[in-house]
Amino acid sequence: RGEARGEARGEARGEARGKAEGKAEGKALSLLTVLSARGFDVTEHHRDTILSCTEDNQLDQWLRRAVAIDSVEQLFD
Repeated sequence: RGEARGEARGEARGEARGKAEGKAEGKALSLLTVLSARGFDVTEHHRDTILSCTEDNQLDQWLRRAVAIDSVEQLFD
């Protein structure tokens, strides 16, 4: 009985983690889309930085900046 509860909690945590990772990935891909639509060439380094970010607040900040920057480097300033 205790084992089943522990297993259920573990599954719930895993599901929540998976949802959070999916949400971050979606935001990162959206950011790359915005940068591409604005005509920026995104280096592999910047692409990797964006795609590896898992912080919702950071991704939101970058998305807001992406509409007003003059270069991809400004995104990270």
